[in-house]
Amino acid sequence: DGIIVTVPHKFACRELCATVSERAAFLGGVNTMRRNADGTWHGDMFDGLGYVEAMRAKGCEPKGQRVLLVGAGGAGSAIAHALVVAGVSELAIHDADVARRDSLVQRLAGLGLGQVRAGSSDPSGFNIAINATPIGMKEGDPHPIDSSKFTPAQFVGCVITAPAVPPMIQAARDAGCHTMTGADMFARVRDLMVTFLLEAAA
Repeated sequence: DGIIVTVPHKFACRELCATVSERAAFLGGVNTMRRNADGTWHGDMFDGLGYVEAMRAKGCEPKGQRVLLVGAGGAGSAIAHALVVAGVSELAIHDADVARRDSLVQRLAGLGLGQVRAGSSDPSGFNIAINATPIGMKEGDPHPIDSSKFTPAQFVGCVITAPAVPPMIQAARDAGCHTMTGADMFARVRDLMVTFLLEAAA
C-alpha cells in the first residue's frame, strides 16, 4: 500500500510511478509512493519541503536570504528546489560533480524565482549554509563547508543523521551559529510521509 524510498533508489522509483507531484516531476525522483485507485503508483518527494519546514521550526525563514547549498544529489536537489520555491533571494550550489551541479543550476534558474548560480565551499557573505552531502559521516571527513569562515549571524544546517552532531555542525555551534541537524529534517519529512500515505486510505 505504500513504499518509502531511500538512496540510491529515488530516481529509479520515479519511473515506476504512473503519477507524481509537480515537485517530484521537476526533480525526477520520489521518496514516498502510494497506490492510486487503479492500483498504479503515485509518488512525491518530501526531502526539500521537510527541510524548509524544519528550518522554519528552528527560527530560520529562508525567504529573502542568501543561501549556500553544498550537494546537488537527490536530497540536495530537493532542498534546492524547496528553497527557491520558498523565495530565497540567491542560491549558490556547490558540488564536486560539476555537470550535475550545472544541470541543477540551469533547471532551477529556469523557474525564474530568484538568482541561482554555482558556488564554492566558502560560506562568506551568505545568511544560510547547508550541507546536503554524506561528507561528515565518516571519522576524519573534511568539513564540506569551510567552517573557519562561519560567523555568529549565520544559520548552518546539515542532512546527516549519524553522527547526531556532525563535526561541521559542532564547529558552527562553536562559532556561535544557530544550527540544524539531519534529525531535525527527518522529523519533518517523516510527518509529511505519514500524511501522504494516510491520504490514500481516506
